[in-house]
Amino acid sequence: MYGEYVKNFDRAMELVNTWMQRSSQFKAIIHNIQKEEMCGNLTLQHHMLEPVQRIPRYELLLKDYLHRLPEDADDFKDAQKSLELIATAAEHSNAAIRKMERMRKLLKVYELLGGEEDIVNPTNELIKEGHILKLSAKNGTSQDRYLILFNDRLLYCVPKLRLIGQKFGVRARIDVDGMELKETSSMNVPRTFLVSGKQRSLELQARTEEEKRDWIQAIQTTIQRHEQTLETFRMHNCSFREEDFTPPNSPNCSELGKRAPTPIREKEVTLCMKCQEPFNSITKRRHHCKACGHVVCGKCSEFRARLLYDNNRANRVCIDCYTMLVGVPPSPASLSNSALRRRSILEKQASVAAENSVLCSFLHHMEKGSGRGWQKAWFVIPDNEPLVLYIYGAPQDVKAQRSIPLIGFEVSLPESSDRLERRNAFKMSQSHLTVYFSADCEELQRRWMEVLSRAGRGEELQSNGPISEALEEEGEEPVPTGEST
Repeated sequence: MYGEYVKNFDRAMELVNTWMQRSSQFKAIIHNIQKEEMCGNLTLQHHMLEPVQRIPRYELLLKDYLHRLPEDADDFKDAQKSLELIATAAEHSNAAIRKMERMRKLLKVYELLGGEEDIVNPTNELIKEGHILKLSAKNGTSQDRYLILFNDRLLYCVPKLRLIGQKFGVRARIDVDGMELKETSSMNVPRTFLVSGKQRSLELQARTEEEKRDWIQAIQTTIQRHEQTLETFRMHNCSFREEDFTPPNSPNCSELGKRAPTPIREKEVTLCMKCQEPFNSITKRRHHCKACGHVVCGKCSEFRARLLYDNNRANRVCIDCYTMLVGVPPSPASLSNSALRRRSILEKQASVAAENSVLCSFLHHMEKGSGRGWQKAWFVIPDNEPLVLYIYGAPQDVKAQRSIPLIGFEVSLPESSDRLERRNAFKMSQSHLTVYFSADCEELQRRWMEVLSRAGRGEELQSNGPISEALEEEGEEPVPTGEST
């Protein structure tokens, strides 16, 4: 009875306040009663609060009583037993209040979603909700979205146009089971993180660093709690077989098609990631492989395979994924000539090279006498080839546009006769070849000049670890190293 009274207390108080505002007759009756001597000049709301406070007061009183009572007193054991009973009642009422609060939050979200998602369940717990930006995998643009995190799922919602009140529609549901979280922030796209699940992957961007930390912490904690629950179930359920349990974060090629891939942004790729042919807007358009997330051309993605994460529907996939999912390679007649050609020496994927590089970053460059103006590109000096400079169109390209052996080049600042209009410029020259470069900041310019000069002399080069620290000390955005995108 006490628990029911406590659970209904807020609702009862709300009803009293509402009707005192709506009905002058009700308000007059309440005021007349409160003037009586037995009410002790207290309001009805004060008297309604007394039962809620009574059990906690008993508990405090008995604790103080036992603290002052000698242990050999006649009623010491009875007082201890009374305290245990009162503490149980207090915990019961607190649990009832917490349960009611959880249900109210679930009902609020249920109304926010227009009743289209079945979430009002005693086992569900609302962890976090709020607006966030979602980055498009196609062009990297940001869109305002609404995330709702529960203990078992993440709802990705879009706004609905309504005349009264904000409503949202559920665009995707991602189970916490198998969910992975990864930070993806870079110099060009800050405050981003990736949520990858069996059903879908989302690249999200927070508006502030604090907002990003709050979301990451909430999602990580939810994933950890879920994994602990699975582990407890595995330890205590004898019928659970070891081979049935797969840690959510373990990389496994057998998961291809069973969980949504992490799509690579189209603007970070200038060449097809299978045949290495350059894209164009008319005859060589970009497509995503729905199994691995790579950006490929139409010829390399003209295959269809059923994917479990998409309810076993047929999806566009690349040639490699088709072979793995179907079990047989496509017929040679269906392959383009470019897909059958031999690999060249330039086919070193930019993201792989950047993970183990002496130095990598965006630079603007221009070759003297070429007749072409300044162009932006992604430059990498790999650890395993420290005397070669690779030039890529974008950080995720699978083939370099060009490679330059660095031995014999001299590096210097441009002369006044060069008439360059870009800041932080430098050049490297050898025989009849001169290439001009322009960096985004002075520290990046200094580091590239130092590394290229040493490579030109054939000296041993070290990894690029210190550059991020150096840029942070000067207040600049760090140059991405390793996970460059």
